[in-house]
Amino acid sequence: MMTTLRNGAAAALLSLIAGCSTAHPGAGGNTEGFTETGQASFYADKFQGRQTASGALYKHDLYTAAHKTLPFGSTVRVTNTTNGKSVVVEVNDRGPFVKGRIIDLSKSAFKSIGNTSLGLIDVKIEVLR
Repeated sequence: MMTTLRNGAAAALLSLIAGCSTAHPGAGGNTEGFTETGQASFYADKFQGRQTASGALYKHDLYTAAHKTLPFGSTVRVTNTTNGKSVVVEVNDRGPFVKGRIIDLSKSAFKSIGNTSLGLIDVKIEVLR
């Protein structure tokens, strides 16, 4: 009786946790609708013209981004949670590899939703496709 009760409680807890989680990038090959919150940074000037992980050259004026796991070519809406401004970018690189940062934006994309003098902004990202 006690084992059945424990197993039932464990199953209910796991179902509750699973129901509250967000889809993980790459789960079933579909990342559309995936969301994540954290900090965004932007590429330093020294990266202008360098090759990204996808093979494309980084350009400050294009709306591109780096994410650790989202597939190259993913279209992502990045919203500054402080001012509500958002920008749509394409993932073409890997990173950032600093704790707490979830996305690196091109300089122009970052400027469109925040002040580069801040260096970091709190964001929510949502995969559009």
